Amino acid sequence: MPVFAPAAFSAFDPGVLPRHVADAVWRGSEVGGAAARTVPTGFEALNGQLPGGGWPTHSLTELLMPQAAVCEWRLLGPALPALMASGGRVYLIAPPKPPHAAGLAQLGVPADRLIWIRASTPVERLWVTEQIVKSDPAGVVLSWLPQARPEQIRRLQIHAQSCDAPVFLFRPAVTLHDASPAPLRVSVALAEGWSLEVRIPKRRGTSLDAPLVLVAMPGNLVAVLPPRLKSVPSSGAAFVCKEVSDARALGRVAAPSTTGVPLSH
Repeated sequence: MPVFAPAAFSAFDPGVLPRHVADAVWRGSEVGGAAARTVPTGFEALNGQLPGGGWPTHSLTELLMPQAAVCEWRLLGPALPALMASGGRVYLIAPPKPPHAAGLAQLGVPADRLIWIRASTPVERLWVTEQIVKSDPAGVVLSWLPQARPEQIRRLQIHAQSCDAPVFLFRPAVTLHDASPAPLRVSVALAEGWSLEVRIPKRRGTSLDAPLVLVAMPGNLVAVLPPRLKSVPSSGAAFVCKEVSDARALGRVAAPSTTGVPLSH
């Protein structure tokens, strides 16, 4: 049996292969391409780290965060106008807090394009998510599934392969230690000021373990906020760590003692 030196692998040129084979080859040390169309995220730095240069369609994306209802809109907001341009809608399945229609309108999501679906139990959330994904809607699907098991996510991934809309599942950060059939997993947390700290623990290619800091201030606030409020340290980190003592409860309404604390979209 021939023995190949490591240098031989690094010098391999896919161009010597037939075209259809070369197109399917990618190195594990590189970011792979996308199997379907992608939607730009609105952050150039993030686009450069995602296979295909954006949020995938025909596939699941898991967004992992230490607390629900804090980072979701700031991360996904820049991508929404493009999804709404062709008549698409935003499907919200069991969000932990009622959507703020006026705030979403500022992000380019009119109230008549917003579908809010209440589902109180894990079984209901999974069933509604599956039915919407199977219907192949135009727009984007956002589902909060803190208690979904790997086999349930695998079933959703199978259905998502026939769905042309991006499908996002919001889950607790502790589930990063669990296996997941989702091809793309992105962890996101608050950083200094208006920034988000993003990591990509799973993608086609090597993971992105170093934090990617994204300036996620809503565009309509840039012109009205004074400089001192554009660079203040984040006060959410300590609050998040204190509140989330049971990460499996993410997606539920906050306890009465914390409901007075304003949460950013």
